[in-house]
Amino acid sequence: MVRTICLGVTLLASLLCADLSQPAVAQDQTGQKTAAASENGIADHPTPTRSANFSEDEMEKLKSVVAGQEKRIQQLEQLVEAQKKLIDQALHLAPPAQTAENSASGPNPEGEKVANASAAPPAATEPIRQVQDDQASPLALRIGKVSVNPYGFLDFTTVIRDRDVGSGGGTNFGGIPFANSVNGHLSEFRFTAQNSRVGVRFDAHHGGADVLGFIETDFVGNSPGNAPVTTNSNGIRMRLFWMDARKGKLEILGGQSWSLLTPNRKGVSPVPNDVFSTYDLDTSNQVGLTWARDPQFRVIYHANRTVTLGVSLEAAEQYGGGSAGAGEITLPAALESSYNSQINRGETTYTVPNLHPDVIAKVAFDPKLGNRDLHLEVAGLLSGFRFFNPQDQTKHNATGGGVLVGLNYEMVKNFRLIANGFYSNGGGRWIFGLGPDVIINANGKPSLVHAASTVSGFEYQASAKDLFDAYYGGAYVYRSAAVDLNGQLVGYGYTGSPSNHNRSLQQITLGYTRTFWRDPNYGALQFLTQYSYLVRHPWFVPIGQPAAANLNSLFLSIRYVLPGAPPAQK
Repeated sequence: MVRTICLGVTLLASLLCADLSQPAVAQDQTGQKTAAASENGIADHPTPTRSANFSEDEMEKLKSVVAGQEKRIQQLEQLVEAQKKLIDQALHLAPPAQTAENSASGPNPEGEKVANASAAPPAATEPIRQVQDDQASPLALRIGKVSVNPYGFLDFTTVIRDRDVGSGGGTNFGGIPFANSVNGHLSEFRFTAQNSRVGVRFDAHHGGADVLGFIETDFVGNSPGNAPVTTNSNGIRMRLFWMDARKGKLEILGGQSWSLLTPNRKGVSPVPNDVFSTYDLDTSNQVGLTWARDPQFRVIYHANRTVTLGVSLEAAEQYGGGSAGAGEITLPAALESSYNSQINRGETTYTVPNLHPDVIAKVAFDPKLGNRDLHLEVAGLLSGFRFFNPQDQTKHNATGGGVLVGLNYEMVKNFRLIANGFYSNGGGRWIFGLGPDVIINANGKPSLVHAASTVSGFEYQASAKDLFDAYYGGAYVYRSAAVDLNGQLVGYGYTGSPSNHNRSLQQITLGYTRTFWRDPNYGALQFLTQYSYLVRHPWFVPIGQPAAANLNSLFLSIRYVLPGAPPAQK
């Protein structure tokens, strides 16, 4: 481009010099010579009058000079116009901004990392008008060679339930009240902004590797008991905090991310939009979904454009129920005090010891069927458990595991079919804690608890502004009982067990997202809805107690997505 501009300037100078070298002098009636030059350097020959004493040859010569000057003026005008076009091209050489629909998140088969427009769960989007690249990311920063891109959304949600679950924006699936209880006679209407999300994405290229970092937070953390009274001081919490580096076919990740056991939409990518966490507004997601956001170290191998393999070492936890409203196991009476700190029953925080990290391996296939995307995956889980019985000074070990099979297929344009199934022996914690991993026998030895789940459904982008989704989710926790030394039954699901020792939970969810407008400079405004019907069946039903508990929920949300889209990085 610089050579082109310099060449134009040289041509312009040559023409000017040629103009100045032409005869620009004429004799007037007094014999004086008059030389006139214009501001642009082109000789300005006065038009001869009838009284001038010119010969016929001099007149013809003067006419020839004037004609030549007119021709050169036209050439100069053309050259100036050409130079103007070249300068405009130089100033606007940057490519147009990426649109949200064309951008993909995370490492793709070619090894590029492309940023997503909002990093929020992918909602309905309309085509974004193309703008200059320097206007496409109004919130982006550049620190050295690192691109820093804030993202997130502001969310105002209305939650309406026909029974008082008492769990805020996230539903305690395992503890919905029965119709004959006090809370079963009360409904719930709640406003919340807890699901608002703030995050930062870091993109860089160093040492031949693509480096990607993520920090993501929301406001569903622990809050004081009087939070709803005045300020609604919802606690901020860490959702994601990880760094990923890829060089060639090898990729590593360290930090807190979505578990590798969470189904993917694409490959084994950790980027939120490549993870299948449904489009639900409920912050507890969907019954039957296997997921966690936990500390982990992950190694990924991209065999080719279709096949990706990954192994992850993830934070383990010896789990005995008690989370998400689910029932906790009953311990043998003599071991209650000593084993209570060895197994997490929903309230021990970080006091529980763990034998080794959970090991999760996944292989993903992403071929094309015609021109349609197909994602298939198979994942395996390996868990270890260890307990110490102080009564006989004996250590007891158990090894659990599970397998996940998933499908995400675009059957027809913009219509995706989803199916995921999970079966485990000692993996109930991974089904949102709806079932325990183990029970404890009278001698202190653990027994694994079988658990299974599924999430299936479809997602349909009917138009650029309208997205529909529907899911069915189910979880089944098997009975596991033992006889205590005093003759009483202990464990999970035994005769006489608490009403939240659930045998099965099932949920149907319908959702709709309307995008009113979207622009990279101003963000997006969306209206989201979710309706769900949930039913749970406990293992033991006392006489006169309903055999099942059910819940109808409606979520309505207005969401403003922050503007801008991070640039593509190679």
